[in-house]
Amino acid sequence: MTATILDGKAFAARMRADIGGRVARLREEFGIIPGLAVVLVGEDPASQVYVRNKHKQTVEAGMESFEHRLAETTTEDELLDLIAGLNADPAVNGILVQLPLPAHIDSDRVINAIDPAKDVDGFHISNVGRLATGQKSMVPCTPLGCLMLLRDHLGSLSGAEAVVVGRSNIVGKPMAQLLLGESCTVTIAHSRTREPAEVCRRADILVAAVGRPEMIPGTWIKPGATVIDVGINRIPAPERGEGKHRLVGDVDFDSAARVAGAITPVPGGVGPMTIACLLANTLTATCRANGLPEPEGLTV
Repeated sequence: MTATILDGKAFAARMRADIGGRVARLREEFGIIPGLAVVLVGEDPASQVYVRNKHKQTVEAGMESFEHRLAETTTEDELLDLIAGLNADPAVNGILVQLPLPAHIDSDRVINAIDPAKDVDGFHISNVGRLATGQKSMVPCTPLGCLMLLRDHLGSLSGAEAVVVGRSNIVGKPMAQLLLGESCTVTIAHSRTREPAEVCRRADILVAAVGRPEMIPGTWIKPGATVIDVGINRIPAPERGEGKHRLVGDVDFDSAARVAGAITPVPGGVGPMTIACLLANTLTATCRANGLPEPEGLTV
């Protein structure tokens, strides 16, 4: 068996084009321009790349992009003051604070200071609780992107046995909640799970989000299963030259692709979906704030 490759890069490009068209209509019909504010504290290189990409794609979609780059020495109170100002700014529909924050800042306090209606990352405790209880919420971008890929490939997920490997607040837990909302039978596997291979082999849908390179081999995968690999891990690639690296997922792609029915690649799978879903959440937040119908197909 050779797995179907779920091309997140192409899917995300179609999403962004669709969002751009909807944003243009909002501007033409109502004079509304969605605005996304991104806050970066410090000089983390990976975070700087993410913020640049978010800014570029936000502008390309026709939205306003408000960047706030703060020094590593910014105090927690200064950051909270900025968030309070963004909460009150009607031009800002979405607020994202890039993680991780410096060690002297309480991330939970900062996240929970964001207006839940503008929390386009979906990390505010109110949005977490709403998602867990099946109420309308802002949904974390990466799990939302995973769900969109699954729906696009499988259609109805009802009745499927799903295993999520990883229990983080950012991916694992909200992913499990979304799959429950689709009427899957859901298991969360983690570092203390007994017989993880046996647990994974039960899955019709396997979502790997544990952050360990190539941890899941093809022998852990049920023949024909759909595999969503959230992991992005940089490992040495001496075959490419001294000091070179390559990106791999949490799944051993080569062996898994011989067993699975469908699989996301790394890179080019889940990664591009995350920013596309950030734009989708910003558009959703804008529509809600203005009493307009939510964008069909971009929410859960």
